[in-house]
Amino acid sequence: MVHDPLRPQPDDPGQAHDADAEAPDAEGGERVAKLLARAGVGSRRDVERLIAENRVAINGRTLDTPAVKVEPGDIVTVDGEVVGEPEPARLFRYHKPVGLVTTHKDPNGRPTVFQALPPGLPRLISVGRLDINSEGLLLLTNDGELARALEMPSTQIVRRYRARAHGRTTQEKLDTLQKGVTVDGVRYGPIEAKLDKAKEGPQGANLWLTVTLHEGKNREVRKVLESIGLKVNRLIRLAYGPLALGTLGVGELEEVGPRVVREQFAEHIDPANLPTGERPQYRSPRKSASRRAQEAAKVEADLATPAAAKGPKEKPVYKAGWAKPKPKINPHPKPKAGAKPRPVAKAKPGKPIKAPTRPGIIDKATATGLKRAGGPGAGPRGPKGSASPPRSSGARRPGPPRSGGRGPRG
Repeated sequence: MVHDPLRPQPDDPGQAHDADAEAPDAEGGERVAKLLARAGVGSRRDVERLIAENRVAINGRTLDTPAVKVEPGDIVTVDGEVVGEPEPARLFRYHKPVGLVTTHKDPNGRPTVFQALPPGLPRLISVGRLDINSEGLLLLTNDGELARALEMPSTQIVRRYRARAHGRTTQEKLDTLQKGVTVDGVRYGPIEAKLDKAKEGPQGANLWLTVTLHEGKNREVRKVLESIGLKVNRLIRLAYGPLALGTLGVGELEEVGPRVVREQFAEHIDPANLPTGERPQYRSPRKSASRRAQEAAKVEADLATPAAAKGPKEKPVYKAGWAKPKPKINPHPKPKAGAKPRPVAKAKPGKPIKAPTRPGIIDKATATGLKRAGGPGAGPRGPKGSASPPRSSGARRPGPPRSGGRGPRG
């Protein structure tokens, strides 16, 4: 056998260790990076970075390489905290407000998204990021591999935004972004931008745009629109793949059902980590209360607060140039205090009723007199009567005798 210096030798422990690292998972063990990714610590790349920073340990021994397998019964810790067993993949929709940083710990002490989440949730990581001045849909999951797959541009997942920008542009200029653009040496892929609304103001034009892209690079929408002369002053993410922001309120969190996760993202989840069941485990407290219950609670709170504590009603303040609303006119105004009552017109003494000059015709004065007389059936055309002539009681109309409708025989 000819010795090949490039072939790993069985008596070389370093080479053997690397060979085991590239081999598939053996029975009874799992790669530490894959295990921590399924446990929601982060993607495999994030776990490798944590290991390089000496923040991961197994049974008290700090790791310096990700090429280690975790055996059943081993205790894995990250930053001194024990990592539990991996749970089935879970996915959440979160309406991120402006002012929160998408990170677990901010070195500058700014409030973060994960500090604002309600208690009782598993360890979550974000799918992509939204900067501190952006708002809208942010996906959270406990599966690091799922988060990494949804972030990759190779998956071609559509992100849709609504942006408000300051400046002037045309739809023809926005269509040039479909070919891609390079800004500060960074190449951005095709972007579809649609001009929804433009409003001219004293300091320029304010635009509303709908932007659709397939990447998630840092501040991509803001940088691309700024390259064509538009400064974004508000950015809202409306959808991420098949999931949309919908009617989710600001700061609210809602879990995606296991069935939707299986149908839409099964190809990005380890088969052993697929969720089961039909209903989500987490229910938002704001969503559980019905609108009627919220209105009833508001009414009770208003009744419980005394009128003196509320104070006088403040008048609305209108900006300069705004049209003030017209005062409402009450069709039935109440009489003012101290006002004299209006005099009631007295009826004039009745005049003698004149006989009609022609039968069936009554002049206006005669009709008024008949009404004042109050006679039965009095009206503008005289007393009401029957259309047929009166009959005498008990008298028969003259004619041949009734005998079955036939007359006497001749």
